Amino acid sequence: METEQKGGLVTENGPVSAHTIDRDSWRQVGLLLVTGYSCGYILTFSNLILVPLGWTWGIISLMAVAAFSAYSSWLLAGFHFINGQRFIRYRDLMGSLFGREMFYLTWISQILILLLTNMGFILLGGKALKEIIAEFGGSPLRLQYFIIITGAAYFLFSILVPTISSMGKWLIISTVLTFTYIVILLALVIKDGFKSNRVIDYEVRGTSATKMFNAFCAVSAIVTCNTAGIIPEIQSTLRMPAVKNMRKALLLQFTVGLTFYYGVSIVGYWSYGSAVSEYLPEELSGPRWAKVLINSVVFTQSIISQHAFIAPIHEALDTKFLDLNKGMHSRENIKCLIFLRALLFTLNTLVAAALPFMGDFVNLLGSFLLIPLTFLFPSMIYIKVKIETTKIKLVWHWAIIVLFTLLTVATTVAAVRLIVNNVAKYYLFADT
Repeated sequence: METEQKGGLVTENGPVSAHTIDRDSWRQVGLLLVTGYSCGYILTFSNLILVPLGWTWGIISLMAVAAFSAYSSWLLAGFHFINGQRFIRYRDLMGSLFGREMFYLTWISQILILLLTNMGFILLGGKALKEIIAEFGGSPLRLQYFIIITGAAYFLFSILVPTISSMGKWLIISTVLTFTYIVILLALVIKDGFKSNRVIDYEVRGTSATKMFNAFCAVSAIVTCNTAGIIPEIQSTLRMPAVKNMRKALLLQFTVGLTFYYGVSIVGYWSYGSAVSEYLPEELSGPRWAKVLINSVVFTQSIISQHAFIAPIHEALDTKFLDLNKGMHSRENIKCLIFLRALLFTLNTLVAAALPFMGDFVNLLGSFLLIPLTFLFPSMIYIKVKIETTKIKLVWHWAIIVLFTLLTVATTVAAVRLIVNNVAKYYLFADT
């Protein structure tokens, strides 16, 4: 028998959480996925993904990773229930099937990915604020001050909107903001592409070895832009039937969402070629109001989007330390809630300010942590659960495991090499 508490949902023999379970519609989760993956991160993808790959391999890689990401996410969503037991956390699912070691491996992988993703959001918001000031003559303030402002804004939002389910109306705002800045951005980028008097160079530069390693880093970035390794955690918020509703939300992400975040990446590369900036708005020729608006919307929208990708860590802390029989904003819980959020965002903001070079580190963690979570583990679960499956399906899933294990090794080596080569530019609190 299920009893919904003021903070979350507690069952006699099922999941216990301080956050809401079994409430949201598939449309709400679909909007969360579409706007979450169409956040300001997409402004870096032309440089991170297509510059190292070029047109042919770039498009092939984008389509192939998207197809496998959609398939693996679809597959994983089907294991939300196994033998009548509901799994609202990825780590619980892996621990139940493969033992305690896999529980911790999955949880540690998720923690590192989510923390780094959040740091990247903080850095992204700080850069957007700095670009706004630059349009009005610049400021003597270093990037770190804008990073601190961003971290404070994220902290306040996490107190006001403590769970994914409470994001309802904010997701509508996020959707409006997302399509506003993307439409304006695409119009300006296309205008620059058609009006440019210069010859646009699409050459992939470097030695054969450099091109190969950079290509693997780009593939890692493509994986990062399609998934975050938290399908069960997001699915837990859905009302029944949770599997069917999650798959509807995923369909929205990999059609509407994919069109926009891939579209910006492709159009940015088409317009500026191999010289495209790591932050696309820096390339825009104007007008000033449009650049200010784009950066303002990117900052505002990032406040909402980042919340979905840090929510599993909030959920773990809240479930551990809050009184589940009281509301999250109750007198008994509010002090603890504020302390937990403040501690998390203080640490994340400090690291983002100290090391504002998140692109290389996202490649690293995306390679050896996110690829297994996204591609290897769902096929491992399938083989474990579907004992009486056909031989051809068994071969298919073993082929996925082997292929993406090799890809994990290759992308990890490439990411480490990139960091080693760039080590000279890494210094604490750089004003990049």
